[in-house]
Amino acid sequence: MSPPSESTASEEDRARANFYALLSRLLHAGPDAALLASIAASEQVLEGEEGPPLAEAWRVLARVCADADAAAVQQEYTEIFVGIGQAPVTPYCSHYLVESGTEKVLVGLREELAGLGLARVPSASEPEDHIAALLEIMRHLLLSGGGDDARQRAVFERYLEPAYPRFCEAVGRCPEARFYAIVVRVLREFLDVETEALRMA
Repeated sequence: MSPPSESTASEEDRARANFYALLSRLLHAGPDAALLASIAASEQVLEGEEGPPLAEAWRVLARVCADADAAAVQQEYTEIFVGIGQAPVTPYCSHYLVESGTEKVLVGLREELAGLGLARVPSASEPEDHIAALLEIMRHLLLSGGGDDARQRAVFERYLEPAYPRFCEAVGRCPEARFYAIVVRVLREFLDVETEALRMA
């Protein structure tokens, strides 16, 4: 997937795209020390502000990042989403959808992405329904869609909206999830906001 141009995206869409990108990065692999430090520094921007649940969830994440050890967080990611044998939590959204059969979901998603001119790069090892991949697709649509809310809404409503609450609940129930329990709190608050925004678009 080639990087989309931001030239036609509104300031709001760029901000939303950046949030999708960050959450995609956190759910693709454990963060390194530089990313933890960057998130931790963002608390200063919110310091002293009262805000909606998303702002409060982000503030908690920033504080956790300030004290987090990158190696420990990366190990936590592996324990939760990779595991030995079967991972405690699957990051593949098809697992949480009502349709029967992962392959059916993947075929539909691949056809939809092809219609948008998108495809998985040959070097990618993860299927397109990985939560990180779907968040990245939303980022791409925001930056390249020229304000086409229908395309964003179609992908979001078919794949993310019905899956993310169950995914977040699964992580929240996982005993190994400490840092990632906070990450999915931010994810859920953000996608709750996106759900309402796309319904009204």
